[in-house]
Amino acid sequence: MVLHLRSRFYTYCAGLLAAVGVAHTALADGGRLVPLLPKYQQECAACHVAYPPGMLPAASWQRVMGNLKNHYGTDASLDAATVKDLSVWLDAHAGTYKRVKQEPPQDRITRSAWFIRKHDEVAPATWKLPAVKNAANCIACHTRADQGEFNERDIRIPR
Repeated sequence: MVLHLRSRFYTYCAGLLAAVGVAHTALADGGRLVPLLPKYQQECAACHVAYPPGMLPAASWQRVMGNLKNHYGTDASLDAATVKDLSVWLDAHAGTYKRVKQEPPQDRITRSAWFIRKHDEVAPATWKLPAVKNAANCIACHTRADQGEFNERDIRIPR
């Protein structure tokens, strides 16, 4: 019941933010919804979903932002001013609550304990579907991931 009410509250907040002109939100520390930094949306979502900052602890985000030249096998280098702006925003909204306190291996969201626990019912073959490709492709199943929403009712597993 509490989870259902919390989910409804987050959906309400996202709708309220959209109504006042904030197009995209993201989950931050403790499940708070925060407006996505437009520069973060522009730079990061150009290649993948702009992951909500609350999905990783600050130390992980610092390492990710400090190694953009080798961003998981891709050169995602940005100018120093942009790196600073994004880093400050990510640090301010990084996860500190229980589920993300522990830094995941290789700072990968998909290798965090909470991610693995949340996706334990997903069959290994699902990750290999052409429409999914890998666990980091959130938008393949979470239809509102690009809006920072990962509610279970919005999940559609491709066939």
